[in-house]
Amino acid sequence: MNHRHLRVPAAARAPLAVSALVLTAHLAPAGTWLAGPRRTCFPALAGLGRPHHIALTFDDGPDPGSTPFFLDALERLSARATFFVLGERLLRHPGLGRDIVRRGHELAVHGWTHSRPWLPAAGRDAREISRAAAAVHRVSGVRPLWYRPPYGILTGGRWAAAARCGLRPVLWSAWGRDWAEDATAEGVLTTVRRDLRGGGTVLLHDADLSASGRWRPALAVLPGLIGQIRAAGLTVGPLAEHGLAPARPRDGA
Repeated sequence: MNHRHLRVPAAARAPLAVSALVLTAHLAPAGTWLAGPRRTCFPALAGLGRPHHIALTFDDGPDPGSTPFFLDALERLSARATFFVLGERLLRHPGLGRDIVRRGHELAVHGWTHSRPWLPAAGRDAREISRAAAAVHRVSGVRPLWYRPPYGILTGGRWAAAARCGLRPVLWSAWGRDWAEDATAEGVLTTVRRDLRGGGTVLLHDADLSASGRWRPALAVLPGLIGQIRAAGLTVGPLAEHGLAPARPRDGA
């Protein structure tokens, strides 16, 4: 039996090669989701800032069923943070967004919805990030400075779209995996402490997009986490105080 190699016509090979290059360019930056390469090769993207400061950040809100509990806890602890919000949620709950800012915290862009961007869609990325940034500006009166993509998947299209909106991408150097269904306050604290160093950025979640009630371990861990940060001689606050250079001048600068 004769076996023949399947030959792709030359006219078809060129589009396939171009498609492969486009997909590679789109997905290659998403490798920064991996903690090791991110901290080693892209320290600023990992949110590594002033060595004696810890940036506290929250994703996925605002949610009227959970975010107010975080605001109350942070007020009791005299701590401020950066909230990476979803635009569609922010416009559904603009009063809550304004309350976040009124209580001394910072709003940043997490996206319009919490979607996974595996296929290139530059137009969609540009529209959604621009729309979310405009929502933050409209609600808070301040143009946002920072962008963190859903799942930390920073594709080429999202990176370019953020740059056009004057947003600097910031991921994290330590997270609590508080979104997992089996997360506990003790486990979240242990996971954060394992990777947290001076100058780091902590990622937690003030809403439960992954599983119902998943915000409760993150809320419970705040007193212990902030207490341990301060006991180590470090300060805790929003990204605005972390020593990272924004992609454009701050409002009023």
